Amino acid sequence: MDLEKHPAAPAAAPSELRASDADRDRIAQILSDALAEGRLTAEEHSDRLDSLYAFKTVGELDVLVRDLPAVPGGSAAAAPVTASGSGWTETVVAVCSASARKGRWRPGARTRAVSVMGDINIDLTEAVFEQQITEINVTSVLGNVEIIVPENVTLRGYGSGVLGNFEVRGQGRGATDPQAPVVIVRGFSLLGNIEARPKPGARLVDLALKLRKRTEG
Repeated sequence: MDLEKHPAAPAAAPSELRASDADRDRIAQILSDALAEGRLTAEEHSDRLDSLYAFKTVGELDVLVRDLPAVPGGSAAAAPVTASGSGWTETVVAVCSASARKGRWRPGARTRAVSVMGDINIDLTEAVFEQQITEINVTSVLGNVEIIVPENVTLRGYGSGVLGNFEVRGQGRGATDPQAPVVIVRGFSLLGNIEARPKPGARLVDLALKLRKRTEG
C-alpha cells in the first residue's frame, strides 16, 4: 500500500473563485448607481452589463467596477457574498394550470418562473420598479411563459431551448430612456416556449425622476 502523502492543492485566491448570483447582484448595483450618477453612459452601462453575465470569476467581475466608487461600507473587490443572501424574492409556478402577474404590482429583484405543462404571463407594463436591475429566471417544460415589458425598458436575454423556444425580442434596440430599469430574462425551455418582448406604446415615464431622487436622497 502506498502511504505516501501528497500535498493538498492550494486554495483558490478569492479573485479566482467562481462568481455567484449574489456577486453579480453586488456588481450590478454598483453599475446601476454609476449610471444614475452620470459616471457611465447608457452604452457603457449596457456593455458592462452584458459582460457581467458572461464572466465567470469574481476577479473578472471586479474589473467591471475598478474605476467606479464602491458600494457604501465595502469595496468592489470585497469577498464573495454567500448564497444565503441571494434567494428569490418571488416564485411563479404553473403546473397544468395558468398563472399571471400583471397590473400595478411591484416585481422583486429576482423572480423565478416555473411552467410545467402550464401557462405563465408576466406583464411588467404597469409594474412599479423599486430597483434598476430586475432578473427573471424561467424554466419551461412543455409549457409557455410570456414576459412583456414597457418599450423604454432595457431587455436582455440569456437562455436556450431543447426542442423548444427561447426568444427575447428588442434587446438590441436599447432603451429609449438611458436611466430605465433593466429586465434580464434567463431561462431554459424543454419542449416549451419562453418569449420576452416590449409592448409598443407602453412606457414608464417617471423613471429618471425616481432615480434622481434616490441618488440625491
